[in-house]
Amino acid sequence: VQLQAFGGGLVQAGGSLRLSCAANGTFARINNMGWYRQAPGKQRDLVATITSDGTTDYANSVKGRFTISRDNAKNTMYLQMNGLKLEDTDVYYCYAKVVRVGLTYEYTYWGPGTLVTVSS
Repeated sequence: VQLQAFGGGLVQAGGSLRLSCAANGTFARINNMGWYRQAPGKQRDLVATITSDGTTDYANSVKGRFTISRDNAKNTMYLQMNGLKLEDTDVYYCYAKVVRVGLTYEYTYWGPGTLVTVSS
């Protein structure tokens, strides 16, 4: 199972970006998915999560600006980021809790990270 993340880049403050995270490989199902972000030398912070049935949760710092969603048919998750602020500059990592075929437990897979840079 591999996760591929797309959509990072440079944007001006107040602008928008959409990140995508696609899971590829063979597996039985994907449970929770989500996004973390991390600045150099700092801890990785949770941004948003989404369950397999679409229940979402957000960090207080992004509530009302970011929207997480997923397309289960495409095994893909999205993070729509609006009203971006300078402090949103980070490397964004997606994760997925995957149950592999023939197994009953889930394993957490991580994407490689995509850089989001917000400029003034």
